[in-house]
Amino acid sequence: MPLARPICVTPIARQDLIDAQDWYESEARDLGRRFRAAVDAVIKRIGMNPRQFPVVHKNVRRALLRRFPYALMFVIEPDGALTIIACFHGSRDPTRWQKRM
Repeated sequence: MPLARPICVTPIARQDLIDAQDWYESEARDLGRRFRAAVDAVIKRIGMNPRQFPVVHKNVRRALLRRFPYALMFVIEPDGALTIIACFHGSRDPTRWQKRM
């Protein structure tokens, strides 16, 4: 089994995650926790095999969350580390996260 790579979450991506989790928690009790569990699961998958996820813009890859309409956008750095640049709802305008590059 491959070793997980170091993963950095940018401050703006961290805020994306917090905002989405807070919103889900405000909609239904425990839904925010389930959202965070889905995020944690996809982060683990990213760390184990980042190249399984498609490149969607320049060098940015997209990892879809299960059961939630969100994706984590990330890049593989030259040293092999991973940087998550956005947690993005699938129906939003992608130019919003593309400007972060």
